[in-house]
Amino acid sequence: MSEFLFAYGTLQPGLAPEAMAAMVARLTAVGEGFVRGVLFDLGEYPGAILDPQSERKVFGTVLRLPEDRSVLAELDAYEGFEAECPEASLFVRVLGSVEVADGGAVECWIFAYNRSVEGRPIVPGGRFPMAREL
Repeated sequence: MSEFLFAYGTLQPGLAPEAMAAMVARLTAVGEGFVRGVLFDLGEYPGAILDPQSERKVFGTVLRLPEDRSVLAELDAYEGFEAECPEASLFVRVLGSVEVADGGAVECWIFAYNRSVEGRPIVPGGRFPMAREL
C-alpha cells in the first residue's frame, strides 16, 4: 500500500473546497510531479485519463498520507470511488508511478476519471486550475 497520493485537481494544497480543507491539511506536500495521460476539463474540477504511453502529461502534487488510514476512506468518498463497485465509481483509485523533479519516480495512489470524456475539452497544459477566459 502506498503512503503517497498524487493530487492533480481540487485535492492540491490551497485548492480544496471548504468541506475538504481540514482533511487535505492533514496531507503533507512532498513535491511536484506528473503522470502520463490526458487531463480533461470537467467544469469545476478536472479528470485524468491515465495512459503510460501518452506524450501528454498531467501535472500535480505528491502528498504524503498520514498514518491514519481512514483518510483514504474520506478521499474515496470525496472522489466518488466505491471499492466494492468500481465500474459505477466517478473516479477509481489506482496505484501509479509519478515522475518527480529529480528524475525519480514515486508510487502513489491516483484518482483516475472513470466516465466518458466525449465532448469534454482537454486541458492543453495538463495543469489545474485551468486558465479561464473572462
